Amino acid sequence: MKTCLVVDDSAVIRKVARRILEGLSFQISEAEDGAQAMDMCRQRMPDAILLDWTMPVMDGFDVLRALRALPLGKAPKVVFCTTENDIAQITRAMHAGADEYVMKPFDAEILISKFHQVGLN
Repeated sequence: MKTCLVVDDSAVIRKVARRILEGLSFQISEAEDGAQAMDMCRQRMPDAILLDWTMPVMDGFDVLRALRALPLGKAPKVVFCTTENDIAQITRAMHAGADEYVMKPFDAEILISKFHQVGLN
């Protein structure tokens, strides 16, 4: 079964994403901040990560850079999740290694579409 780590400081966003992604047959784990996400990735690298930009402790951009520096860190497909609509911020995330991005608030159709675009069917 494919695995996905949902990283967001909002319990509501994590719950919504979990329901949508479980519908795509992902086994879901959750982290509420970037440091917790990195600890989980070091223990077991997921197939995909839905990664929030703005979080306490360690933001999504720092997580993305640290993730991609890990030995197996280039493997997961990372979909950046943000309220930022600044193209410079999105471009920065894509250059740091994000595979795709999704704007909050998202619905099932949008999130599923983004996961399909990066080959996670």
